[in-house]
Amino acid sequence: MTDSIFYTLVYGWIALACITFFSLFFVTAPFGRHTSKEWGPMINARLGWFIMEIPSPLVFTYFFFSGSTAPNSVTLIFWALWVLHYFNRSVIYPLRQRDHSKKMPIMIMGSAISFNIMNGFINGYFLGNYGDSYTTAWLSSPYFVIGASLFFIGMFINVQSDNILLNLRKPGETGYKIPKGGLFGYVSCPNLLGEIIEWFGFALMLSALPALSFALWTFANLSPRAIAHHEWYHQKFDTYPKKRKAVLPFLW
Repeated sequence: MTDSIFYTLVYGWIALACITFFSLFFVTAPFGRHTSKEWGPMINARLGWFIMEIPSPLVFTYFFFSGSTAPNSVTLIFWALWVLHYFNRSVIYPLRQRDHSKKMPIMIMGSAISFNIMNGFINGYFLGNYGDSYTTAWLSSPYFVIGASLFFIGMFINVQSDNILLNLRKPGETGYKIPKGGLFGYVSCPNLLGEIIEWFGFALMLSALPALSFALWTFANLSPRAIAHHEWYHQKFDTYPKKRKAVLPFLW
């Protein structure tokens, strides 16, 4: 693949993220608390979550190690962070979900698989073929240091918020409760905020267009979903805190 074809693909991917961002304000993805049987056949949510998330680290790893440039100490760090995130999302997170009866539409699983394959390809191919531009000196650059800090701050917020949500119900309990603790005092969806911070940190670490495309996709997917969650909470609970924002503290 030539440079021009690859980067045309990346720009097209970013354009699709922009379209997706605006469309999700009109159509809420029907999984989780917004699950709807109107979207076709269903699959167990835990199994569906694993199937739709696992392609990302697999595809990323394949193109990273099969590229024209050999991995080095810096690109191996990028690879390890990607795999670390997706091991938590595809394996640990679904195993920790307590409600084993939840379903999700197969169509949603399929669309997520397509996204993860494309996203894994773009970033894995980039590092596998252009990664030799990263030398050990990059590790002391402000881009890497600040980006890595944001990545781990975002991961901490994401995991902490997931822990709070997963522990809202006692064993055997069903239904929803108002989450408290951590950044839930400021926003309705700190788990989504954490993931947004995480991937913008990753984009800064690499300072490359493919990584930025993922950060933009993360924002495009998760910020409209956070607003949908926020509105759902206000409809569900009369006592829901009025000062909480949807995803960005004090702002949005």
